[in-house]
Amino acid sequence: MKRLFLVLTLFTTACATTSPVPQPEVSAPPAWSEAPTADAAAVSADWWQRFGSAELQALVDEALAGSPDLAIAAERVRQAEAQVRVSGASLFPQIDVAASSSSRTTRDRDANTSVRTESSGTTLSASYELDLWGRNAAGVRGAEATFRATVFDRDTARLTLIAGVANAYFDVLSLRARIANARENVAIAERVLQVVSSRSRNGAVSPLDVARQEATVLSQRAALLPLEQQERQTLAALAILLGRVPEGFDVQAHGLAEISLPSISPGLPADLLVRRPDLASAEAQLVAVNASVAAARAALLPSIQLTGSAGVASGALLGFLNGPTATAALAASVLQPIFDGGRLRGQVSIAESRERELVETYRKAILAAFADVESALAAATRLQQREILQAQVEQRSREALRLAEVRYREGADDLLSVLDAQRTLFDAQDQLAQVRLERLDAAVALFKALGGGWQADAA
Repeated sequence: MKRLFLVLTLFTTACATTSPVPQPEVSAPPAWSEAPTADAAAVSADWWQRFGSAELQALVDEALAGSPDLAIAAERVRQAEAQVRVSGASLFPQIDVAASSSSRTTRDRDANTSVRTESSGTTLSASYELDLWGRNAAGVRGAEATFRATVFDRDTARLTLIAGVANAYFDVLSLRARIANARENVAIAERVLQVVSSRSRNGAVSPLDVARQEATVLSQRAALLPLEQQERQTLAALAILLGRVPEGFDVQAHGLAEISLPSISPGLPADLLVRRPDLASAEAQLVAVNASVAAARAALLPSIQLTGSAGVASGALLGFLNGPTATAALAASVLQPIFDGGRLRGQVSIAESRERELVETYRKAILAAFADVESALAAATRLQQREILQAQVEQRSREALRLAEVRYREGADDLLSVLDAQRTLFDAQDQLAQVRLERLDAAVALFKALGGGWQADAA
């Protein structure tokens, strides 16, 4: 009866060291505020192929094979996997063997004699800590949860890398389109300058008009330089993502006309919680810290250590066959912390506070995930409408410049009308190229916000 009471007491105390993993209180909305189009397709694991660019596909493949960031994340996974094996070793006995041999000579100076003694011994020892309160098991659970978190972090790094390659590639193509527009603008300004110079030679306009148009030509040439600089910088950044040196690196495409813009279905908001690796990592980290709370609580309870040893010793050097002496020992020890100045209880408080912190971190990550999708959906809808309007602005501005040039040649308007029409067209062209880039970036952001086709069960 006493033994049964002791077992029940130990079991109850052990259970008291563990607690369920707390979950953040976040209610998923029933639907997204921005409704997707009817022909939108679900996110797939190879979502970047839906932009219809073979060059982008090749760049992503190269990045996945050579990115330093992805290699770093993979090594962290291997380290966490090894830590699981280290933690799991605490559940098994530790067995050691030791062997020794010694030879000693003692000399008596008075008797002018020497005595030589030899000895050899071998000892096999074993020790094992009874995990009554689950401290070692909690350490294993924590290591396993940390391992899962590093796997999810690697998947997050992979998704971030692919999105970064796509964004950088689209940036390069957009800059090249803007450079082409800027060169066209230089050609337009030079053409107008020829008209102004001709009229000035005929005395129809003053040299002031020539100076103004020359300034316009120079400003358009100057506008090319920062765009070309940005192109080289973006190419260098893209090369680093691929794990290549920037020197000599280039891409073949010259504009965004070859890029398709996919229509994306975001699915239900509730599904988002199992479609993002960063949320899975936050949950795994919460499980790990919950295990550390259990281990800290178990450290307040007694620990029982079993030790045993067996060995043989001989008075002769390596002479175990000549009458060795055998020894064996078995011991058990119990250690109960009595006073440590509050160190162990402080560690429990730290672990519990860390657990509450990660609950809020997890909740914040969930809220941010919903916001990411809503922002990307809103951007995709508004940017589509904005591109349509901006394309109309560009068409009207081009027609306005044509009419302004005609009226200037005929002397119906002064040069200020032509200068104003030029600035309007130049700005409209540049804005249109940037809006197209923003639409592509918004699509990439939506793919990333939806997890890029990642699934928790597949990880």
